Amino acid sequence: MIHETADYLVASGWPRTGLRMPTSLDHVRNAIRDRSCASLCLDIFDTILWRRVPRPTDVFSLLGADLRRQGRCPEWVTDATFRHMRISAEIESRHREHGPEVSLYDIWREMPLSVFDATLEELVDAEISMEFQFLVVDHAIAELIELATDAGVPIVLVSDTYFTEDQLRYFLERPELAVLKDARLFRSHAYGVDKANGLWPVVLKELRLRPEQVWHVGDNFHADVLPTSALGVRATHYERIDGRLASIMSREKQPLDGYGPVDPLLDAEHGDFGLTSLRAKVVYREPEGLARAVSTAWRYGATVLGPALAGFAEWVVERAEETGTSVVWCPMREGELLAAMVNEAARARGAAVEARPLWLSRHVTSVAMLDRVDRGTLSELIRRSYHLTVGGLLDILHLRPGDVPALAGELSTVLETSELLDRVAHALTESPHLLNQMTATVTSARERLITALKHAGALESENLTLVDLGWGGTIQYQLANVLQLARLPITVSGLYLATEDRAARVYRLGLRAEGYLAQAGQPAEVATTLARSPEVIEQAVNALCGSLIDFTSEGEPIQGPVVDTPAQNAERRAVQDGVHAFQGLWSDYVESNPTWPSLAHPSAARRLATIVVSALKTPTSEEAQVFGNWRHEDNFGSTVVTTVIPEDLAAALAYLSPNDLDDLQLRDAFWPRLIAATDPRLAAQVDALQQGQVDREVFEPSGEPFETHLRWRGRSGHVHPGPRRRVRINHNGLSFARLNITADDISDVALSIPGRPAIVRIDWIEARVITDRAQPHVVRWDSPEDVAQLVLHQCRWLGGTLVEFDWPHSAVWLPLADAVGGPVSSAQISVAFAMLPRSASGLEPHLQSASTLLRLAHRAAVDYQQRGVVGLAVGLKRAGARRLARDRRS
Repeated sequence: MIHETADYLVASGWPRTGLRMPTSLDHVRNAIRDRSCASLCLDIFDTILWRRVPRPTDVFSLLGADLRRQGRCPEWVTDATFRHMRISAEIESRHREHGPEVSLYDIWREMPLSVFDATLEELVDAEISMEFQFLVVDHAIAELIELATDAGVPIVLVSDTYFTEDQLRYFLERPELAVLKDARLFRSHAYGVDKANGLWPVVLKELRLRPEQVWHVGDNFHADVLPTSALGVRATHYERIDGRLASIMSREKQPLDGYGPVDPLLDAEHGDFGLTSLRAKVVYREPEGLARAVSTAWRYGATVLGPALAGFAEWVVERAEETGTSVVWCPMREGELLAAMVNEAARARGAAVEARPLWLSRHVTSVAMLDRVDRGTLSELIRRSYHLTVGGLLDILHLRPGDVPALAGELSTVLETSELLDRVAHALTESPHLLNQMTATVTSARERLITALKHAGALESENLTLVDLGWGGTIQYQLANVLQLARLPITVSGLYLATEDRAARVYRLGLRAEGYLAQAGQPAEVATTLARSPEVIEQAVNALCGSLIDFTSEGEPIQGPVVDTPAQNAERRAVQDGVHAFQGLWSDYVESNPTWPSLAHPSAARRLATIVVSALKTPTSEEAQVFGNWRHEDNFGSTVVTTVIPEDLAAALAYLSPNDLDDLQLRDAFWPRLIAATDPRLAAQVDALQQGQVDREVFEPSGEPFETHLRWRGRSGHVHPGPRRRVRINHNGLSFARLNITADDISDVALSIPGRPAIVRIDWIEARVITDRAQPHVVRWDSPEDVAQLVLHQCRWLGGTLVEFDWPHSAVWLPLADAVGGPVSSAQISVAFAMLPRSASGLEPHLQSASTLLRLAHRAAVDYQQRGVVGLAVGLKRAGARRLARDRRS
């Protein structure tokens, strides 16, 4: 059987001849209905029957483990050892006098039988039993068989196999396949030739049919399609794993060939729970005619998120039953999809568990949980948001600008610095009237939330169990505090896809918060990956509506605006349709088999975690093109909307190295690995790092490390040290650095780009600064004129955008306050450059600077463009003052 199943990545592809056969079974159904075929011919393995393991040879690993448990196999024969022995025995048997077609007995005679405490017959029977245990009837093929039987079309079975006819008919003894009891069976072993080398002419001759009268369905292109097509037999390639899915599975390091290493995630009792095969089969349910982007989204839902969320739903149902919980609550906006999935899992398993969507959000619970209004609680509330303005904070607290005159002129100021937070908190809490008003606001918000919970029926039990994606368990934590303040004796529990370290505060309250894929940050890789790049999961699961920002006095939800684009909505619907498609297929097998394994099993969770983590760590270029343009809203009091791949980082792609991605903060990029996926070389480097094939230092410059760093100066003139980033040179010979500073009064910034003597080509410098505007103000320097007008400290302009830096602290000064017309409270400085290192000794001769006249001309042109004749005069006066200062120093 090895030759039939050796390499699915090859066998599932089309041959170089370009011949391509239909994969859809619709063609076969039509032929049966219109009686245009006289016989339906079916392959057996991976067509009529498939195994609940990734590869047929994985059954050998499970057989070895079972024999060892029974004491029939010594302990030193590990699963991998037994599998290797079994594969080698088959290969050796085929090479001996038996010829290419052998029996299972022939194969076992090549095994070292003295090692086993069992007879040859017992060992063969053990393998047959193990095969039977993991074989599953394919539902689509079973329906095809039923259709052919009803239409009176005879069914013929053709298989390349070492099993005897009795053994094959034993495998086929299933209620769904009862009509195959008397079907004609053609085995390669019986005729001494396989399908690719002469069996098909034998089949046609014995059936006494012309080739065009037969329609064959099989999974192996080289055995089931090529030889039949050459004879004129119509054939359908019932692909086991198509090429697009094979590339997805390869990133999971899932072994798909017959000879690879033992799958470390195989469960002794359940194999891989049928996940490999069902993920492959669900792609046959993809709607026809989808655009490529929508198709990518649908497949992501069907083959990545669908299996994980289907497993999560089964786990929720099982945990709810074990704890006697009849109703679980799924916070919106994720709740619409999650509730539907939990209810489907409960229906398929016959469980008395119901899931209901419930309008809740981090934002509304954070306001309602405030037990007092003071500087500390207000500061904590503000820090949870991103780019929240003073005006936005007043809206949250239901205050008008006239209520706080001290803040009336600061409404568009972004709350970025600790000093500003303290000043705003002081202004809000210095008046007893304001304190009373805010206390009333918080109390009212709490009452509206309680009213909404009562109307939904969520407060009818002593235990309120939330079902959500998770991460930090924020809603559970805040809701528990709200209920405590309302003196309601209700315990809030949580069932989550995963929780990370931040969930510790939930546990400190003594609350139950369980995670399916990860809990309390363990396994660390799973929890960290999900928490670092959750955007695609959250966006894909959300209902297509605005976020919850408040409740009416009657408890009805008040939603924010919908920020998604039509394209994103279509792609999100496709992801969710794919998720439902997988769960629907899974439910089909659950309902047809009372002993079908549950994905709530820890082994299933580990396998599903690998699927999700691999998808987040190694997205494909197709996924990057789709998800990179998705928009994300802050959903915590702020109106900020960003894309998953920010535009500024898309522009920096050519400058990034693998280690630069790890330096990016969460607000720089929600999903750094998605950025890498847009550049095949960068993606390959990241993949090599993840696999441990190369050391991280490979992507660092050799010798002493140097750092891009900055210093900043306030209006007082005092210079402060700032952040640093290691200088790297990527595969394009380019470098990138991003540095963030936050202070109360930033006037200008000294940027030491190479951090060492070097000639630098400055491709662009970009400063995203916050002043008194709600949105960041962007200043950019990317032309020779821009570089010429900068103040240079111990470095020289060489012309164009070339600057020679003499020392590690040599810098270009960026006049941020002048550029935006006021002091800056925070800045993000990004620089993209190419560098030619120079000797750190300082002994190398310096290159000749561009002429002073040329530089002054560039500066004058810029001054004139920006401020006319007045700007030109001011610029010349400033240049003269600098020249006078230099003369005095000399």
